[in-house]
Amino acid sequence: MPSAYTAVAVGLAAGVLSGMFGVGGGVVTTPAIRLLFDAPALIAVGTPLPIIIPTAAVGAIAYVRRGLADVRAGATIGAAGAVFSVAGAFLSEIAGGSLVMYATAALILYMAVDLARHAMSRGSTADGAAAEGSSGSDVPKPPWIHLAGLGVVTGLYSGFLGLGGGFIVVPLLVRWLRYPMKRAIGTSLVAIALLAVPGTVAHWTLGHVDAALAGWLTLGVVPGALIGAKLTALAREIHVEIGFAVLLVVTGAVLALNEAGVFL
Repeated sequence: MPSAYTAVAVGLAAGVLSGMFGVGGGVVTTPAIRLLFDAPALIAVGTPLPIIIPTAAVGAIAYVRRGLADVRAGATIGAAGAVFSVAGAFLSEIAGGSLVMYATAALILYMAVDLARHAMSRGSTADGAAAEGSSGSDVPKPPWIHLAGLGVVTGLYSGFLGLGGGFIVVPLLVRWLRYPMKRAIGTSLVAIALLAVPGTVAHWTLGHVDAALAGWLTLGVVPGALIGAKLTALAREIHVEIGFAVLLVVTGAVLALNEAGVFL
């Protein structure tokens, strides 16, 4: 079995991704736990969840300090999503089958293309300096009902798939609610810190969490989240959008390959 150093390295990679793009990091940790540590599928799905909470919290704090997070919006999305993530978990038991997984992979790939086109259409005007100034009055302030609706969708998908909700929250904040990319990422981390709580409790109660492995992974993800947040703060807005689109492509491919039996 790989060493604790490997677990810390995996956690570091997941933390950097989380801090950079406002996601939970499960796209790294779940396959790694399965492939590198030869863990059962349920352990691979459940163990990343308690790690998401400190990772998202640390990343969110870093974005809030830079004025790149909408705490009100993130809290509303996270609270609504936390309730419906439980419903999503129950639906996964009822639905089963491959169709939903492949459809979700296709949806994520569509969002990747849409986000990349959005980034390229804006071109060089979306630079880092503009993003840093985006915390003022030009930032959208959507009604709470829109945010709650986004939380419902995110929670259902998060509970159903066992993934962090950032893959849904960030694109919808950018394309539907017109948030600047960096602010969408910071807001997503606030939401994810809340979203992960019910899933963590459920999987811990069911015995799907390897506490020792989670501890080693946490040693990597916390500094990784700080590094990722710093990298995004320094990057140009268009580069962050394109990078997130690439991450969506990888995630969609991982979901499809996982359902085909390549990973789990």
